[in-house]
This record gives sequence, structure tokens and C-alpha cells, in this order.
Amino acid sequence: MKKRKRASNATRPRSRASRPNLLRARFARARLPEVEAFTASLPFDRRLYRHDIAGSIAHARMLAKVSLISRAESARIVRGLRAIEREFAAGRFRFDTADEDIHIAIERRLIAKIGGAGRKLHTARSRNDQVALDLRLFLRDETRALLRGIDQLISSLARVARRNLTTVMPGYTHLQRAQPVTLAHHVLAYVEMLIRDRERFAQTLERIDVMPLGAGALAATTLPIDRRAVARELGFRRLTENSIDAVSDRDFAADFLCAAALAMVHLSRMCEEIVLWNSVEFGFVTLPDEFATGSSMMPQKKNPDLLELIRGKTGRVVGDLVGLLTTLKGLPLAYNSDLQEDKERVFDAIDTLGPALGLLARLWPRIKFDAPRMLAAAGGFALATDLAEHLVRRGVPFREAHEVVGRLVRDAITARKPLEQLSLAHLRRYSAKFGAQAHTLLTPALSVERRRTIGGPSPSVVRDRLRRLGIR
Repeated sequence: MKKRKRASNATRPRSRASRPNLLRARFARARLPEVEAFTASLPFDRRLYRHDIAGSIAHARMLAKVSLISRAESARIVRGLRAIEREFAAGRFRFDTADEDIHIAIERRLIAKIGGAGRKLHTARSRNDQVALDLRLFLRDETRALLRGIDQLISSLARVARRNLTTVMPGYTHLQRAQPVTLAHHVLAYVEMLIRDRERFAQTLERIDVMPLGAGALAATTLPIDRRAVARELGFRRLTENSIDAVSDRDFAADFLCAAALAMVHLSRMCEEIVLWNSVEFGFVTLPDEFATGSSMMPQKKNPDLLELIRGKTGRVVGDLVGLLTTLKGLPLAYNSDLQEDKERVFDAIDTLGPALGLLARLWPRIKFDAPRMLAAAGGFALATDLAEHLVRRGVPFREAHEVVGRLVRDAITARKPLEQLSLAHLRRYSAKFGAQAHTLLTPALSVERRRTIGGPSPSVVRDRLRRLGIR
């Protein structure tokens, strides 16, 4: 009979009776294991370990500065926390099943490593202001990373625009061919959306960048702490001004999720158009093989699964925003454990939006565009507005010009003749106001070139917009 191998002390869960518990002195009995499992946030908040350690180091240094602990104790705490951070980085940190969250896990390990000095770290601090600090530190880093991702996608779209300043394509309303534009102009519409996304995240970053530590559980502390010293070390520009609000505020997380949800909506719209353009019915683009997927049954298929999944995952991020707002809507002040639900929503949005930005930034420059097919689709009745505006230039009221060209289009559709094939004599059957050059206007390229108003699709206007954006 084989002997059962004994688990090492590092991996073997301690018996419930022998575990040190930092929070249970007031209780005569241990929690039920089922309650412990249900209430624990450690399965997801462990990814905050770097930010928790950074906040704790700043806190320990401040405690020494105001003489609440000795400088030697502060130094031992800092060394212990640095060692714990290395354990995390190397994948050697061992969690205990009694750890409720990342804060307790790190504090427990610190006490085990350095002894009594570790028990002083939580002086003048609550998990309520500690987790608010950690989440702000985490979101500050992640928001900056997303801003870089947005910039990369903007740069990719700008490269596509520069290569396609004169690539004419149909613009659409109601998914019907409307008027000629250029591919550059169309692509820059997404750049404008992303610029607004960038502004929203930058504004969110300002509201994230506020230091809550020192609020305590909800009523600050009687101890002589120096909040400004902690803020300086952690790089915060402002302090929270109300201790109750500091521990219960998750507006900054909702701001972040709102910006993330809207950014995903923009990416979803972008993906939807590429999916349409990639269809045989449009035939405007060919996707690179490395961004496409095959069918398990139909050997000819080349599916835009990546784009469909980004489109589909948008619902997750919108749901993350709704989930957090629903959590917040009924909470009394100050801290309530419902706020544990904020982190999974935030983490999910980051894990969805970040990769989507990166993949689309890599995809756009590799898409092949069928310029001749796009040009052919931009002609015909999409030039009808040019005829109406020609009549307006010659003194015809717009509504009358609209009616004239509407009748002309109706008859041309019946006769199955595109507008480009209509002679001047034919045009003048509908209005004597058509000038000698009217039929020469009916080319998509000229239609686009003449649209030089600010914000228009003329290559010269688009080129100027790219220059003013300063996108490289």
C-alpha cells in the first residue's frame, strides 16, 4: 500500500482551528466554510497585489514620518513587502483559504515574515480606504495603458487614410448608397470617435487621480497621519475631502466603465462595417488570413470571427457598466460589501477593451481594399444630390430642384439608365435650368473633389485634417 504524500506547509491549507485570523477576535465561532467562500474576493482581487503593496509601502513610510512606528520598523515592513512582491512575481506566493481578500493575504504573509512590526502596518488604516486606494492606483495604470491603445489604433487608421486620400467609395445612410466619399474620409470618422474616447478616458483619469487613504473605515482617524505625504509618494495630485464619500465613492469606476462601454460601441460599429465590406455582396475588402477563421464544415469559408467577437463582446462591457450602476443605486453611506462587485466589472472591461484595441490596430493596415469595385459602387444615383445642387447654383429653390431630380431619378430607374449616361438634352427635359456642364459633373471623383467645406470628404480637406491632427 502506497504512503500518501504529505502536502508541504506552503501548499497545505491550515486547519481552521490553527489558522491565525486577523479579523475574528470579536467572534466566538469561526465562519462557515460556505460563508467564507461566498464572501471572499480573493479569487479576483489578487490581481491588485502590486497596487496594494505600493500603497502599503507609502503608508508605512508615512507612519514612520509621523512617529507612529519607528524608522527601523518601517524599513522592515518595506523590505518585507518588497520580498512579498517578488514572491508574487515569481508565482511563489501561497494563499491561505482563510484569506478574505488580497489585503489580508499580504498582511498575513508580512506578519509571518517579519513578526511584530508587520502587525503595525494597519495603523490608521481600514480595508475600506485601502481598497479604494488600490482600485484607484490600478485604474490609473490601466487607463493610461488604454490611452496608449487608443493612440495606436488612431495611428493605424491614419496610415490607412493617408494611403487612400483619393480612393472613392459610396457613403451610406440607412445602409443605402447615398453620396460618394473617400475611404480616407470614412476611416477618419472612426478617428473622430476615438479622439472623443481619448478625451473621456483622460477626463476619467483626472477623477481617478484622487487619494482616499486616511479616510479610515468612514470617519478618518484620531492619529496624527500625513495624507499629503502619502499622496506625494504615490503621485496623486489631490486628496479626497470627505471621509464618508472617500470609502463609498465608485463614481470613478463608473466613469471608467462608461468610457469603456462607449469605446467598445465604437469598435463594434467599426467591426460591423468591415464584416459588411468583407461580404461577397459588398466585396470592398479582403481580410488577411492571419485575422480570419475557417469553417468546420465548409472548406471555402473565410470568416471574420475576430470582428464578430469584438462586436459581441461589446455587450459584456455595456453589461459591466449596467452591473456597477445597479450595485450602486441602492447603497446607503458609507462602505458596504456590495462594493466588492466593482472589481470584476472593471477587470472584465479592461480585459475586453484592451486586446480589442490592440488587434484592430494591427488589422487595419493589413486589410486589402478593392478600389475599382468601391469606385463603381459610388456612381449612379449616388450623384443625384450633385444635380440638385447644380440647379440651386443656377437659382432654382432647393425644394424645386429636389423635386426635379427626384422625377429624373424615378424615370431613369424605370429606364434602367444610370445618371452618368444621361445627355444634357435629356436633363433639360426636366428643367431648362440645367447648364451646359451639368452632365460633366456626374463622376464620383469630381463629386468628392468639389466637397471642400470644413469636415467634407475632398482629399484636400482630409489631408488638412490629418495635418492638424498631427498623427504620425
